[in-house]
Amino acid sequence: IILNDDDHTFEYVIEMLQAIFGLPYATALAHTVEADSTGSSIVFTTTLKEAEHKRDQIHAYGPDWRLPHSRGSVAALVERAK
Repeated sequence: IILNDDDHTFEYVIEMLQAIFGLPYATALAHTVEADSTGSSIVFTTTLKEAEHKRDQIHAYGPDWRLPHSRGSVAALVERAK
């Protein structure tokens, strides 16, 4: 699950989702729009181990170079699927 914030551009989030999850542009855009409008987006459902690995990759992706005030990566959570 990725969380919305004001520290990352749409371009950054889309590029990050494509790089980490291999998503096509349209799918990455849809997740970005969903996170922006609702506060979060469920990007991937998998095993706990794989989900934690993807979360760690998101956290390691780094700040958005387009925004001087961006200090780190997008916030991401792992939750049990309902």
